[in-house]
Amino acid sequence: MLVRDAMSTVILTLGPAHTLRQAACLMSGRRVGAAVVLDPEHSGIGILTERDILNSIGAGHDPDRESVGAHTTNNVVFCTPDATVQEAAEAMVHGGFRHLIVLEHGGPVGIVSVRDVIRCWVPSRRPTAQLAG
Repeated sequence: MLVRDAMSTVILTLGPAHTLRQAACLMSGRRVGAAVVLDPEHSGIGILTERDILNSIGAGHDPDRESVGAHTTNNVVFCTPDATVQEAAEAMVHGGFRHLIVLEHGGPVGIVSVRDVIRCWVPSRRPTAQLAG
């Protein structure tokens, strides 16, 4: 299976001047765990994840004062829509992250997450198993 078959094409883009609270509200409203950060003053694409927001708040930062740009990961690993889901999963495991921006023709066309990978590998519509707890 290819990444194009697994990725979400709902891409939330933010600018570096957004506050973390604004980012959290937008991410929550779109039900996404990561946003693509585009900075018109600098080339390149970054990513902000829910974990970045949690780490900032957990460190005592004010989400109304902290900018997205201060918490963006800029050394991002990308994949293409033609990569295999296996390759995307290996990149995520190797890099220790849960979201991978999908680029085509130099621009973002989707995001693939660990959840997307799991959906590809686990048959849908199976009865929910009772887990021993």
